[in-house]
Amino acid sequence: MKASSVIGHVACFVAYAIFGVNIIVCKDLTSSALISPIALFTLRSVGAGLLFWLISLFMPQEKVAWRDHPKILAASVLGFLLTQLTFLIAIPSITPLDCSITSAMSPIYTMIIAAIVLREPITWQKAGGVILSFAGVIFLLLNSVSASGTAQTTTVGLLLMILNCICFSLYLGIFKPLISRYSVVTFMKWIFLYSMIMSLPLSLSELTTLNYAQLPGNIVAELAFLIICSTFITYFLIPVAQKRIRPTLVSMYSYVQPIIAISVSIYLGMDTLGWQKVLAAAAVFAGVVIVSRSKARE
Repeated sequence: MKASSVIGHVACFVAYAIFGVNIIVCKDLTSSALISPIALFTLRSVGAGLLFWLISLFMPQEKVAWRDHPKILAASVLGFLLTQLTFLIAIPSITPLDCSITSAMSPIYTMIIAAIVLREPITWQKAGGVILSFAGVIFLLLNSVSASGTAQTTTVGLLLMILNCICFSLYLGIFKPLISRYSVVTFMKWIFLYSMIMSLPLSLSELTTLNYAQLPGNIVAELAFLIICSTFITYFLIPVAQKRIRPTLVSMYSYVQPIIAISVSIYLGMDTLGWQKVLAAAAVFAGVVIVSRSKARE
């Protein structure tokens, strides 16, 4: 495996491991009802955007072609605005099991979209690897203790999670050529600037009247994690991966999320380790290896 591919795989693993913890953090933040989903989204856009623009000041200045700005705007809508808003609104209305199973469809969507847009071939080897990982994660979820949370999934919550998966799959499948044209910092600073411009008018009233001093310490800590880890770090790492490995592979690392969540549950004594979980995790990673070795576009 080439060194660049290794970097891509590591970047994906770390990003989706953080996303795994982010599910718990977002559920707690949205359940507290102290800050609305749109205000949370704007805080992420402003916080991560400021960090990317600050870093860009210490890097060689890279000019973005004007013809690419509408494409970056579209990437911001699909890859961040719609993806994160649907997730934040849906998470209080869907059980952890249904959320994980719905999210497990993302690599299948991404494989189809990449085949249509980027002409990435869908070989028997690639399809087999995706199906093997999908079966592994479903087997893992069905043999694990359900995490506490929402007692019942609503239709709206389920539909929003499906829309969440499709939007992010479109982002991964469509914008790889655009992302490859610019550095990660340049691309992401514009992504977050556009997302802030779109969301700020909808949340400005709430953000200017919110009593930040009265927020509980755990909420402040979760907000810091959401902005720095779940937004700035992950959205830095995912383009790093997109530049180096295929969209379907990037999406397949979403299967790391339930593995991380269940590993934490086992560590805390909320679940137990059995041969079923070991077999399921092995199937997930075997599928990733199979897809990484499948035929790519010439």
